[in-house]
Amino acid sequence: MMTRHRTTQFVTILVLVAALGIGLARKAGWRPTAKAPSEPQDAVYTMLAAARNGDVPAYLACYTGQMHATLRQAVKESTEPGFAKYLRDSHAAIKGVAVSDPQRIGEREATLRVEYIYQDRNEAQIVSLEKGPAGWQIARTDSADRVPALIPYGTPVK
Repeated sequence: MMTRHRTTQFVTILVLVAALGIGLARKAGWRPTAKAPSEPQDAVYTMLAAARNGDVPAYLACYTGQMHATLRQAVKESTEPGFAKYLRDSHAAIKGVAVSDPQRIGEREATLRVEYIYQDRNEAQIVSLEKGPAGWQIARTDSADRVPALIPYGTPVK
């Protein structure tokens, strides 16, 4: 029969071994897989996070159809580290994002409005999404329209 002290030692050793195993697995490149976006806006937030991190595979996974093919070709024509840098640089100036509630078009399609907030301006675009086996993915985007910012980002409140 184990004493309370022995049980505490045993549990501590198990926790330390588990932490060491997770640390080694992460160092070797293992990452837990992300769950598929369950709502249309989740796909937009996932895409933005991947772009900010320069995670090209995760970024491409946010798209479907012709957009996915076009982006994959752009990655192929660029070097992947170059495309990752492009993603990080192009999203670094974004201070915030506002995503509208999706307008559902049946069970497998939706559109939503995404407004990107920059220091000196806002830009809005309509994003069309499709739901497939990988969850919601971006299928099309309209060109971004400049939206007048009544109060520039970062203006002190008086």
